[in-house]
Amino acid sequence: MEPFFHGIILAFGLILPLGVQNVFVFNQGATHKKFKNALPAIVTAGVCDTILIYLAVAGVSIIVFSFEWLKILLFLIGFFFLAYMGWVMWKNTPEVSTDQEQSRFSARRQVTFAASVSLLNPHAIMDTIGVIGTSSLAYTGYEKWIFALACILVSWLWFFSLAILGRKMGQIDRNGKLLKQMNQVSALIIWVMAIYLLFQLCSI
Repeated sequence: MEPFFHGIILAFGLILPLGVQNVFVFNQGATHKKFKNALPAIVTAGVCDTILIYLAVAGVSIIVFSFEWLKILLFLIGFFFLAYMGWVMWKNTPEVSTDQEQSRFSARRQVTFAASVSLLNPHAIMDTIGVIGTSSLAYTGYEKWIFALACILVSWLWFFSLAILGRKMGQIDRNGKLLKQMNQVSALIIWVMAIYLLFQLCSI
Protein backbone atom coordinates (compact mmCIF):
# COMPACT_ATOMS: atom_id res chain seq x y z
CA MET A 1 0.00 0.00 0.00
CA GLU A 2 3.01 2.30 0.27
CA PRO A 3 3.06 3.23 -3.46
CA PHE A 4 -0.68 4.00 -3.33
CA PHE A 5 -0.49 6.36 -0.35
CA HIS A 6 2.72 7.89 -1.67
CA GLY A 7 0.97 8.66 -4.96
CA ILE A 8 -2.06 10.18 -3.21
CA ILE A 9 -0.03 12.47 -0.98
CA LEU A 10 2.33 13.54 -3.76
CA ALA A 11 -0.41 14.20 -6.33
CA PHE A 12 -2.50 16.15 -3.82
CA GLY A 13 0.47 18.34 -2.96
CA LEU A 14 1.11 19.09 -6.63
CA ILE A 15 -2.48 19.77 -7.66
CA LEU A 16 -3.56 21.80 -4.61
CA PRO A 17 -1.94 25.19 -5.50
CA LEU A 18 -4.12 27.60 -7.51
CA GLY A 19 -3.13 27.22 -11.15
CA VAL A 20 -4.56 27.90 -14.59
CA GLN A 21 -6.10 24.45 -14.90
CA ASN A 22 -7.77 24.64 -11.48
CA VAL A 23 -9.06 28.15 -12.12
CA PHE A 24 -10.62 27.13 -15.43
CA VAL A 25 -12.40 24.04 -14.05
CA PHE A 26 -13.69 26.02 -11.05
CA ASN A 27 -15.02 28.79 -13.31
CA GLN A 28 -16.82 26.30 -15.53
CA GLY A 29 -18.59 24.85 -12.50
CA ALA A 30 -19.51 28.35 -11.33
CA THR A 31 -20.86 29.71 -14.60
CA HIS A 32 -23.05 26.81 -15.69
CA LYS A 33 -26.60 26.36 -14.46
CA LYS A 34 -26.35 22.56 -14.61
CA PHE A 35 -23.37 20.60 -13.33
CA LYS A 36 -23.44 18.26 -16.34
CA ASN A 37 -22.70 21.23 -18.61
CA ALA A 38 -19.27 21.56 -16.96
CA LEU A 39 -18.41 17.89 -17.52
CA PRO A 40 -16.48 18.48 -20.78
CA ALA A 41 -13.96 20.66 -18.90
CA ILE A 42 -13.70 18.20 -15.99
CA VAL A 43 -13.27 15.12 -18.17
CA THR A 44 -10.79 16.81 -20.53
CA ALA A 45 -8.64 18.04 -17.64
CA GLY A 46 -8.75 14.57 -16.08
CA VAL A 47 -7.82 12.83 -19.34
CA CYS A 48 -4.94 15.25 -19.99
CA ASP A 49 -3.55 14.72 -16.49
CA THR A 50 -3.90 10.96 -16.93
CA ILE A 51 -1.89 11.11 -20.16
CA LEU A 52 0.82 13.28 -18.60
CA ILE A 53 1.12 11.04 -15.54
CA TYR A 54 1.30 7.92 -17.71
CA LEU A 55 4.03 9.45 -19.90
CA ALA A 56 5.95 10.60 -16.81
CA VAL A 57 5.85 7.17 -15.16
CA ALA A 58 6.64 5.43 -18.45
CA GLY A 59 9.67 7.69 -18.88
CA VAL A 60 8.68 8.95 -22.32
CA SER A 61 8.39 12.60 -21.26
CA ILE A 62 11.88 12.62 -19.72
CA ILE A 63 13.33 11.60 -23.07
CA VAL A 64 11.37 14.35 -24.85
CA PHE A 65 12.60 17.03 -22.43
CA SER A 66 16.21 16.11 -23.09
CA PHE A 67 15.93 18.37 -26.16
CA GLU A 68 16.64 21.98 -25.14
CA TRP A 69 14.90 23.48 -28.19
CA LEU A 70 11.69 21.66 -27.32
CA LYS A 71 11.77 23.07 -23.79
CA ILE A 72 12.22 26.61 -25.15
CA LEU A 73 9.39 26.13 -27.66
CA LEU A 74 7.06 24.86 -24.94
CA PHE A 75 7.79 27.85 -22.70
CA LEU A 76 7.26 30.27 -25.61
CA ILE A 77 3.92 28.72 -26.58
CA GLY A 78 2.91 28.62 -22.92
CA PHE A 79 3.64 32.35 -22.47
CA PHE A 80 1.50 33.46 -25.42
CA PHE A 81 -1.31 31.09 -24.55
CA LEU A 82 -1.47 32.18 -20.89
CA ALA A 83 -1.45 35.85 -21.97
CA TYR A 84 -4.40 35.14 -24.28
CA MET A 85 -6.22 33.05 -21.68
CA GLY A 86 -5.91 35.85 -19.13
CA TRP A 87 -7.35 38.35 -21.62
CA VAL A 88 -10.35 36.09 -22.35
CA MET A 89 -11.13 35.65 -18.64
CA TRP A 90 -10.71 39.37 -17.89
CA LYS A 91 -13.10 40.45 -20.69
CA ASN A 92 -15.70 37.77 -20.01
CA THR A 93 -18.77 38.75 -18.00
CA PRO A 94 -20.60 35.78 -16.45
CA GLU A 95 -24.35 36.05 -16.62
CA VAL A 96 -26.74 34.31 -14.29
CA SER A 97 -30.18 33.75 -15.78
CA THR A 98 -33.17 31.46 -15.41
CA ASP A 99 -32.25 29.70 -18.64
CA GLN A 100 -30.93 26.38 -17.45
CA GLU A 101 -29.30 25.65 -20.79
CA GLN A 102 -27.16 28.78 -20.71
CA SER A 103 -23.46 28.13 -20.61
CA ARG A 104 -20.51 30.46 -20.73
CA PHE A 105 -18.39 28.05 -22.75
CA SER A 106 -19.79 25.53 -25.20
CA ALA A 107 -18.74 21.89 -24.79
CA ARG A 108 -16.30 22.16 -27.70
CA ARG A 109 -14.76 25.34 -26.33
CA GLN A 110 -14.44 23.77 -22.89
CA VAL A 111 -12.58 20.80 -24.34
CA THR A 112 -10.26 23.08 -26.33
CA PHE A 113 -9.45 25.37 -23.41
CA ALA A 114 -9.13 22.57 -20.84
CA ALA A 115 -6.75 20.65 -23.11
CA SER A 116 -4.76 23.83 -23.78
CA VAL A 117 -4.34 24.85 -20.13
CA SER A 118 -3.33 21.27 -19.35
CA LEU A 119 -0.97 20.49 -22.22
CA LEU A 120 0.40 23.99 -22.93
CA ASN A 121 1.28 24.72 -19.31
CA PRO A 122 5.05 24.13 -18.99
CA HIS A 123 4.96 24.17 -15.19
CA ALA A 124 2.29 21.47 -15.04
CA ILE A 125 4.26 19.32 -17.47
CA MET A 126 7.57 19.84 -15.71
CA ASP A 127 6.03 19.15 -12.31
CA THR A 128 4.61 15.92 -13.67
CA ILE A 129 7.92 14.92 -15.22
CA GLY A 130 10.25 16.18 -12.53
CA VAL A 131 8.25 15.14 -9.48
CA ILE A 132 5.86 12.31 -10.34
CA GLY A 133 8.14 10.82 -13.00
CA THR A 134 11.20 10.94 -10.74
CA SER A 135 9.29 9.66 -7.69
CA SER A 136 8.02 6.69 -9.68
CA LEU A 137 11.62 5.52 -10.13
CA ALA A 138 11.49 4.28 -6.53
CA TYR A 139 9.11 1.53 -7.64
CA THR A 140 9.20 -1.28 -10.18
CA GLY A 141 6.66 -3.54 -11.78
CA TYR A 142 3.08 -3.36 -10.55
CA GLU A 143 4.02 -1.06 -7.66
CA LYS A 144 4.98 1.66 -10.15
CA TRP A 145 1.55 1.49 -11.77
CA ILE A 146 -0.22 1.46 -8.40
CA PHE A 147 1.65 4.71 -7.70
CA ALA A 148 0.55 6.11 -11.07
CA LEU A 149 -3.07 5.02 -10.48
CA ALA A 150 -3.14 6.82 -7.13
CA CYS A 151 -1.90 10.04 -8.76
CA ILE A 152 -4.52 9.75 -11.49
CA LEU A 153 -7.30 9.08 -8.96
CA VAL A 154 -6.44 12.23 -6.99
CA SER A 155 -6.46 14.28 -10.19
CA TRP A 156 -9.97 13.17 -11.21
CA LEU A 157 -11.45 13.58 -7.73
CA TRP A 158 -9.91 17.04 -7.43
CA PHE A 159 -11.38 18.32 -10.70
CA PHE A 160 -14.86 17.04 -9.83
CA SER A 161 -14.58 18.67 -6.40
CA LEU A 162 -13.47 21.99 -7.90
CA ALA A 163 -16.41 22.07 -10.31
CA ILE A 164 -18.87 21.22 -7.52
CA LEU A 165 -17.43 23.98 -5.34
CA GLY A 166 -17.64 26.38 -8.27
CA ARG A 167 -21.28 25.47 -8.88
CA LYS A 168 -22.15 26.16 -5.24
CA MET A 169 -20.46 29.53 -5.57
CA GLY A 170 -22.45 30.25 -8.72
CA GLN A 171 -25.70 29.43 -6.93
CA ILE A 172 -24.87 31.89 -4.16
CA ASP A 173 -23.81 34.66 -6.54
CA ARG A 174 -27.12 35.24 -8.34
CA ASN A 175 -26.20 38.57 -9.96
CA GLY A 176 -22.82 37.43 -11.29
CA LYS A 177 -20.83 40.26 -9.65
CA LEU A 178 -18.72 37.94 -7.52
CA LEU A 179 -18.02 35.68 -10.50
CA LYS A 180 -16.91 38.71 -12.52
CA GLN A 181 -14.47 39.68 -9.77
CA MET A 182 -13.24 36.09 -9.51
CA ASN A 183 -12.64 36.02 -13.27
CA GLN A 184 -10.57 39.19 -13.04
CA VAL A 185 -8.53 37.85 -10.12
CA SER A 186 -8.02 34.64 -12.08
CA ALA A 187 -6.90 36.67 -15.10
CA LEU A 188 -4.34 38.51 -12.97
CA ILE A 189 -3.01 35.21 -11.59
CA ILE A 190 -2.70 33.82 -15.12
CA TRP A 191 -0.88 36.95 -16.34
CA VAL A 192 1.56 36.70 -13.43
CA MET A 193 2.24 33.08 -14.44
CA ALA A 194 2.77 34.20 -18.05
CA ILE A 195 5.30 36.84 -16.96
CA TYR A 196 7.04 34.27 -14.77
CA LEU A 197 7.28 31.94 -17.78
CA LEU A 198 8.80 34.77 -19.82
CA PHE A 199 11.47 35.35 -17.17
CA GLN A 200 12.27 31.64 -17.10
CA LEU A 201 12.44 31.57 -20.89
CA CYS A 202 14.96 34.42 -20.84
CA SER A 203 17.09 32.54 -18.31
CA ILE A 204 17.29 29.35 -20.37
